[in-house]
Amino acid sequence: MAARLNPILAFFAIAAALPLFFGASGLFYDAFQSIFVFALVGLGLNIITGFTGMLNLGMAAFMAIGAYAFAILTCDIYPFQVGFWWGLLLAGAVGAVAGFLLGAPTLGLSGDYLAIVTMGFGEITLDVLKNLEAITKGTQGINPLPRPTIGGWTIELQDERSWYYLLLVLLGVAVLFVRRLERSRTGRAWLSIREDALASQCMGIPPKRTRMIAFATGSAVAAFGGALFAALLSSTGEPNSYDFQVSILALCIIIVGGMGSVAGTLVGAAVMVGMNAIVLVKIADWFGAGDSGSSSNVLASPNNWKYLIFGLALILVMRLKPEGLVPPRLESTATGVPPGPTVSVPPAGGRA
Repeated sequence: MAARLNPILAFFAIAAALPLFFGASGLFYDAFQSIFVFALVGLGLNIITGFTGMLNLGMAAFMAIGAYAFAILTCDIYPFQVGFWWGLLLAGAVGAVAGFLLGAPTLGLSGDYLAIVTMGFGEITLDVLKNLEAITKGTQGINPLPRPTIGGWTIELQDERSWYYLLLVLLGVAVLFVRRLERSRTGRAWLSIREDALASQCMGIPPKRTRMIAFATGSAVAAFGGALFAALLSSTGEPNSYDFQVSILALCIIIVGGMGSVAGTLVGAAVMVGMNAIVLVKIADWFGAGDSGSSSNVLASPNNWKYLIFGLALILVMRLKPEGLVPPRLESTATGVPPGPTVSVPPAGGRA
């Protein structure tokens, strides 16, 4: 029997063709650039939570670490610059080290306890970025940052289409990397640990070391996304750009898309970020608030009720599609790989 349409290939094919229909629309490029960046952060969280079952509420911190590491390594106000491409790679490496340092003393915890620790780490990271002004420039952010150079061609900030395809290609590389990991021996160990840590340990899989690898890898992917976010803005932005809401958005992405599903993460990013960046903006335009950016009618401003929309979307998905829009079983069938076990939200508990 022929395999179903591969949802990952479908996503990239549609994304590659969309600029042909939208032309030079600024709203379109801004929205999809954000979708691609948050898809990378979602992929990192999917490794930690979807593959391994660890509830992480601090992905914004690793996104911030990647953004600031990239800026410090590439901005000319610092005594050394490594260039755009090396900056991206080293930002991911810094994220992996940060994930290792956080995970080493805390991965004996699970469920709510690990979630609280990672949430606290996110808040600590924000305070450090705000107060360590000598290095991070405080609330001003670090800028300007270098543009990517391919051969002798430099992609300028105003070249939105080139940035669009660059981000799409880098997202494709990250998806290929995560899919290869998922099918590897390490990936199978992650899935085994998620389903039953005790049984896995009896089969010779060390739970803490396996979780540590997942935590560091997911943190590296999220930091890579943060570095691209800073490069796209040519600035790290203020530290509040990486607050707790970013972590919640990343969690919503993998829940809506399907926990443990790479394709689901892509779809979840398109739905959640696209809803905020395109749908709500268009609705605000219909209410007459889009041009001025403010309105005396609080219901006409998308910022006043977008989280209500997010909450309703989560409720509907959990009620109608509890495994997400693209659950792992559907993704496995489409790619010809035998379906794995059903993914569930990590249970609350104390020490593993």
